[in-house]
Amino acid sequence: MSTRAITELLRAGHTDRGIERQLNVSKRQVRKLRSELGIPPHRPGNPLRGQTLEDAFWRRVVPTDDGHLLWPFYKPGRACLLKHRDHNHSAHKIAFRLAHHREPVGITRTGCGQPGCVHPQHVDDQAMRDRYAAIFGEVAA
Repeated sequence: MSTRAITELLRAGHTDRGIERQLNVSKRQVRKLRSELGIPPHRPGNPLRGQTLEDAFWRRVVPTDDGHLLWPFYKPGRACLLKHRDHNHSAHKIAFRLAHHREPVGITRTGCGQPGCVHPQHVDDQAMRDRYAAIFGEVAA
């Protein structure tokens, strides 16, 4: 596992234990990198309280070495949901709004082909798929 993924999760405020489980890395590796980066040890409590929906999204995604951002709770055939302030939100819709600064039209989904990817640049909506199909034909639909 690259140190880049560990670094991104450390900077996002994840716990050492959470990073160890999420990335399947050693406790020693996470603590050593935390020390090298000068990031103080994680404090107990709920770090998610008071954060924005976008912050909650960024804290949960898992970066991959090949440029995707995976939703850690992804299950095939199920929506990628983020519970924030007692409401469920689509991770794909959050990602779409982050990238395109507008509300999505219709269903949002991963356009890159990587199951569970919610990278803002890899998510499209129905309007985008319709435009691609009009330009490139059935291949893009």
